[in-house]
Amino acid sequence: MKKVFAFFLAMSVFLLPLSIISTEKEASLSNGLQYQLLQNPASQVDYFSYFPENPVLKQDAQIYEDVNLSKPLNILTANTQISLNRFLINDTNVPVFELSNGGFISASYDVIFDDVILSQEPIDATFWVGKKAVFYPQPFVTGVKPSEKTVTDFTSVKVSQKATTNHGTYYKVEEKGWIDATTLSENDNRMAHVQDILNEKYQNADISVYVKDLDSQEVAQINADKVMYSASITKLPILYYAQEKLDTKTFSLDNRFKYNEASMNFEGAYDTDGSGDMSKLPDDKEYSLESLLKAVSQNSDNVASNLLGYYVDDKYDANYQTSISKAIGTNWDMVGRNSTAQQAGLMMEAIYYQNGTIIDYLSQTKFDNERISKDIDVQVAHKIGDAYDFRHDVAIVYAEKPFILSIFTDHASYDDITAIANDVYGVLK
Repeated sequence: MKKVFAFFLAMSVFLLPLSIISTEKEASLSNGLQYQLLQNPASQVDYFSYFPENPVLKQDAQIYEDVNLSKPLNILTANTQISLNRFLINDTNVPVFELSNGGFISASYDVIFDDVILSQEPIDATFWVGKKAVFYPQPFVTGVKPSEKTVTDFTSVKVSQKATTNHGTYYKVEEKGWIDATTLSENDNRMAHVQDILNEKYQNADISVYVKDLDSQEVAQINADKVMYSASITKLPILYYAQEKLDTKTFSLDNRFKYNEASMNFEGAYDTDGSGDMSKLPDDKEYSLESLLKAVSQNSDNVASNLLGYYVDDKYDANYQTSISKAIGTNWDMVGRNSTAQQAGLMMEAIYYQNGTIIDYLSQTKFDNERISKDIDVQVAHKIGDAYDFRHDVAIVYAEKPFILSIFTDHASYDDITAIANDVYGVLK
């Protein structure tokens, strides 16, 4: 069929008195006729037979003064957008474009490409943008300028269209425009932003931060493996093991334990003169497991912690350490109380998965107006720790996607901890 069409086209040329029409522009009769007669499949592949919609140079290209491409004029660089005036066939039967601003160029596909949208289809998907997302009024091709529209860094966007151009794949975000697919992530990438913030603002040897998304399991951290004195953060594994004993029905919240001299004197016991409201001296009274868990969780009570350690946590024996090691992958130093922000974060994560009554107690403490929870407007289950110049806080933050935030500091203030928490929550909330 193509050969028949070519034949009749050629015959129509013979019948013309002076010239032929090549696309929208004139070509000389003899050159146009010869080109039509000499056309073959190879020439159709090599040269344009139409005016490209958005012609752009594929490579550095020689521009000529004459249609026969014999007198060099200048060179235009690759990716230059050009404007065409006429399509011609020169004396050597080579298709040529005349440029609108003067000069001639080969109409070869090796020299010029038509920079247009290649495909477009509807799609319903959600992606995450990175830093300083750039939007275009249409899928990007040469000549299209970025719009002024933007979105908040590291947020999710819904897309409704997918398009392909010579420059890649682009997605349409409603009311924003088109965005390069290479700048999008199929997964929540906010943790990468948290890591950037930690690197930029908190590169301090006296600050340790561990953040973990409990949905994706992605982590951001800085100095998270630095060992510090953990103070009352070591009460976290005590609470964890007590919750485990509740879950296995070994104990109930109604069980009662006597506050005597022996219960305060074992390896790893806290100084009774420390934090908490319970009597600093043994009173031989019995206290319920529920009251002890609340006292440790909400007031960081040293006496209550010792009672749990003595009666419920088996004085931190081998079974205790096996349970803790299984939960966080390592033993906890119950005597020296040296730990890391990462270890504490993993311990709090284990408590999160227990999903027991301890979380309720840790969510209503006397320390909720300071440190991590101070400015956060969602539930925060946290445990603080202070001693000497060490100030720590470890939390489960119940944002839309819950995350662990563990902050250890040396010679820092409560407000410093709050600032870190606000920065992290500002991204992950």
